[in-house]
Amino acid sequence: MAKRKPAPRPRKKKRVLPVDRLRKICLALPEAEERETWEIPTFRIRNKIYVMYVENDDDRPGIWCKAPTGSQTILVGADPDRFFVPPYVGHKGWVGMHLDHRVDWKEVALLVERSYRLTAPKRIVKGMGRVASDD
Repeated sequence: MAKRKPAPRPRKKKRVLPVDRLRKICLALPEAEERETWEIPTFRIRNKIYVMYVENDDDRPGIWCKAPTGSQTILVGADPDRFFVPPYVGHKGWVGMHLDHRVDWKEVALLVERSYRLTAPKRIVKGMGRVASDD
């Protein structure tokens, strides 16, 4: 009597962490690099931070990024459950976004790219072309 092979176990889908998705978005930008600072991942262009990945006291993941003038007020006012004024840099116009509960990663990529464009040298930004939503 031939032995039966056990049925293959279904593979568990590896959960992609928010920081891993963010890392992929940030490091796709020209000359971007990641550096751990204050025990958190920070993303930089020529040593200037344009995005920080954070987890608050409740382990709620989020990002802090530069935003165009007036954007912080608009975003936080429109959706305070997703957007917030981050400590330390909020007074400079930076905006925070929670990365839990149905994250729109295209929106995250847009915020990251805008922050990058506000931080990167003009020569690099000029070579990138335009973002469709900037038109």
